[in-house]
Amino acid sequence: MAKREKRSGNEAVSIAMKQINPDVVAAYPITPSTEVPQYFSVYAANGEVDTEFVPVESEHSAMSACIGAQAAGGRAMTATSAQGLALMWEMLYIASAYRLPVTMAVINRALSGPINIHCDHSDSMGARDSGWIQIYSEDCQEAYDNFIQAVKIGEHPDVMLPVMDCFDGFITSHKVENLEIMDDAEVKAFVGKYNPPYHLMDKEKPMSMGPLSLPFHYFEAKRQQAEGMKNSTKVILEVAAEFEKLTGRKYGLFEEYRMDDAEVSIVILNSTAGTAKDVVDALREKGVKAGLVKIRVYRPFPVEQITKALSKCKAVAVLDKADSLNGAGGPVFTDVTSAMFGRVDGVKVINYIYGLGGRDVKTDDIKSVYNDLLEIAKTGKVKEVFNYLGVREE
Repeated sequence: MAKREKRSGNEAVSIAMKQINPDVVAAYPITPSTEVPQYFSVYAANGEVDTEFVPVESEHSAMSACIGAQAAGGRAMTATSAQGLALMWEMLYIASAYRLPVTMAVINRALSGPINIHCDHSDSMGARDSGWIQIYSEDCQEAYDNFIQAVKIGEHPDVMLPVMDCFDGFITSHKVENLEIMDDAEVKAFVGKYNPPYHLMDKEKPMSMGPLSLPFHYFEAKRQQAEGMKNSTKVILEVAAEFEKLTGRKYGLFEEYRMDDAEVSIVILNSTAGTAKDVVDALREKGVKAGLVKIRVYRPFPVEQITKALSKCKAVAVLDKADSLNGAGGPVFTDVTSAMFGRVDGVKVINYIYGLGGRDVKTDDIKSVYNDLLEIAKTGKVKEVFNYLGVREE
C-alpha cells in the first residue's frame, strides 16, 4: 500500500534509491544535490540496503565508479548538479557509448561562472547530446516517480542506455510536499532484477570493454547507440503505462494542459510549469484559449508527438531556462522549431530565455508572454523571435 508522506524532492529520490536497493551508489557532494547521497549513506550505514556506498574524491570518479560497477553486471546510481555534472562530462559519453544503464538524479543548477548555486538548466542542457535519456520532473512526486521508471527504461534490452532524472535545484529538491511513497516490495517488483546480456564478470561470455575503435567500427557503434535512443520512446510509454496501472499516476512524453482548443501556448520544462498552469487557468476564466505543453522526455526528443500537439495553435512561445549563447535561441526552442520545420505551416514560434541563475519567474512574467502571443495571433506579425524575460537590459 502506498503511503502519504511529507518529503522533499531530494529525500523522495533517496527513498526511491533505497527501495530499489542498487548494488553501488557512488557520489561526491555538491549543492543542491548533496542531500540525495547523504540520505542514502544513512540507509547504507544503518543496514537498510545491501548497497556498496562509495564516497569518491570527485564527480568524475563518481561516474567512473558507476561505469565500473555497471560494466561488472551491477546496478549503479548517483546524483549531482552543475559543475559536478560538468566534471563528469568525459564519463557521461563513456557510460552511454558502452550501453550501461546508470541512473542519475540531476538536480538542476546554473553552471559557473560567475559562481551561482541556484537553479537553471544549463547543466543538463549542456549534456543533452551525450547519449543519456533525459526525463524532467515538475515536482517532488514526479521526481520520485520518474527515478523509479528511469531504472526500468534504461535497463530494457532494446534500450540499454543511462538515464537522467532532472529536477529543479532548491525549488523541487528542497521543497517539502505531500506525496505518495510506494511500498518497498512494489518498487522492487516493478524494476525487477538487473540481468544484463553481457558483463565483465560473466566467464561464459568473455568480453572486453573500452577497446580502441577505429573508423571501420566506430560509426556502426554510434549508429547502434542512436537506435537504442530511438527505441526508448516506445519503452518509455510502455513503462509509464505499467506504472499507471500500479499507482494511478499517468505519464507520457509530455503533458498537454488545456490544449484541446488552445490558440496560444507555451512550451516549458520542470517547476515553472506549475506557475504557468495557474496563468493558463486565469486566462481561461477570461475566455482566452491558452494552453501549455510541459516536456517530460527531452531526450529522445518527441518530434512527431510535440509537432501534433502544437499544430493547431496560432502562436507558441518556448521558454528556455538555459541560453545556448548562439544568438538564435535556447536549446529547447531550437529543438521545437527543428521538429516543426517542414511539418507544420502557419504557427508562429518565439523564444524566451528566463530564470538564469535562479532569477524568480512570477505569474506576471508568464502573463506577459501570453499577452505577446495573443498580439501575434491577432496580427500575424512577430516583432522579435529571440527574447529575454525578466532581465535588466539597461
